[in-house]
Amino acid sequence: MPECQNCGSFVTAAYARVFTPPGTENPRVCPDCEDKIRDGAEIRTARSPRGT
Repeated sequence: MPECQNCGSFVTAAYARVFTPPGTENPRVCPDCEDKIRDGAEIRTARSPRGT
């Protein structure tokens, strides 16, 4: 099962297929990450705490 490179959380295969570049199995950041977010094709530090 794919795993987030940032926080180590497990993600679904469908999530990994949509949010990772071809040839990469594990996403760089996932919805469970509190300190990083996706910003288009880039990953950046969150500007404010994420309300989960």
